[in-house]
Amino acid sequence: MGAKRSGPYVCGIDAAMDVVGGKWKALILWDLANHGVRRFGELRRGLPGVSEKMLIQQLRELEEDGIVDREIYREVPPKVEYRLTESGSALNAALEPLGAWGRDRIDRIGAERVHLSR
Repeated sequence: MGAKRSGPYVCGIDAAMDVVGGKWKALILWDLANHGVRRFGELRRGLPGVSEKMLIQQLRELEEDGIVDREIYREVPPKVEYRLTESGSALNAALEPLGAWGRDRIDRIGAERVHLSR
């Protein structure tokens, strides 16, 4: 983190994976697309298994890349909300065919699905 990821890239997929690489970023995008504006605690509860440190790191990188917008409300206790930017929504739409492929794979191999309680 810290050094902006800016290539060089071999192809468009290389550049896209630089932004969404890792387990949690795509799941953060999915959660924000499905639930809109979320507070940090809501995101953490919606992503079982993510550590606080990892979620903070992934959100910061997504914010640096212009995918997620972070808004801080100056109140006690401080309130921070996250939402997808226009670029984040476009990225999520681009990932939808990959999600459909993954859902088909889950069915094809008979894998279990994690059912999140909301």
